[in-house]
Amino acid sequence: MKIMIHGGFFSESNQSEETKRLKQDALGEIVQKSHHFLLSNTALDTVVYAVQLLEDHPLFNAGIGSQLQKDGKIRMSAALMDGRSKKFSGVLNIESIQNPIHVARALQMVDDRVLGGEGAINFAKNIGKETVNVEIPERRKEYENRVKSAGIGTVGCVVLDNKGHLAAATSTGGKGFELPGRISDSGTVAGNYANDFCAISCTGVGEDIVSGALAAKIVTRVTDGLSIKDSFAKSFQELKEFDGFAGAIGVDALGNMYYQESHPKIVYASFDGVNLSVFS
Repeated sequence: MKIMIHGGFFSESNQSEETKRLKQDALGEIVQKSHHFLLSNTALDTVVYAVQLLEDHPLFNAGIGSQLQKDGKIRMSAALMDGRSKKFSGVLNIESIQNPIHVARALQMVDDRVLGGEGAINFAKNIGKETVNVEIPERRKEYENRVKSAGIGTVGCVVLDNKGHLAAATSTGGKGFELPGRISDSGTVAGNYANDFCAISCTGVGEDIVSGALAAKIVTRVTDGLSIKDSFAKSFQELKEFDGFAGAIGVDALGNMYYQESHPKIVYASFDGVNLSVFS
């Protein structure tokens, strides 16, 4: 059983060493807690559990801690893919829901599995999700000062469970100051993808990740027989053609975990029940 999570990019230019340490500590705690959950749950439920914990933590740009768009509102996106069923579900530009990943999970059970905006909000309300104010004072202050919160990215998780099943989940609070209506990669197969061979979650500049079809491309290459390392290398090499800003984490069906970034430094943690790794 393997699990890997990420918390977006760490920017050394506008984040303190204390913030870096706090993020590392949080990731280490969350990945171990999620691995314990994995011991008696599926890959699909575990990626939801891990991303929920990340959405609930104000240090990360998802759920609580999400950034404000140009009009001063918070709109979030999240997606989930079950490698076993091949079902992808997600929400785009959902508002006032603390855990968008829970809504993506509920959408796995219906036919219309990707919803945006008002439709996503209404669906969340219909399944009993309460609307809450996910804005924290730090994000409002940054917005008023026209300063983006430090770091670029999202949160995400990939899992291989004890039955050999894979899943991926990704959630984001956006890039900050974007035009209302902008679509994030996190709610698409470019940013979140899994099948029987590999699971990938991405972070970075959404437009670059979509242009590179990054998550789906890496998974497809593993499916076609390339190693996960070589699949990452080839896909990230193609990002260089337009200086794509991205990072990704992945796990394959053999239990190999891997990550790569085009611009340092992605913050991530992995755990296999024995070995804990936390990096940024």
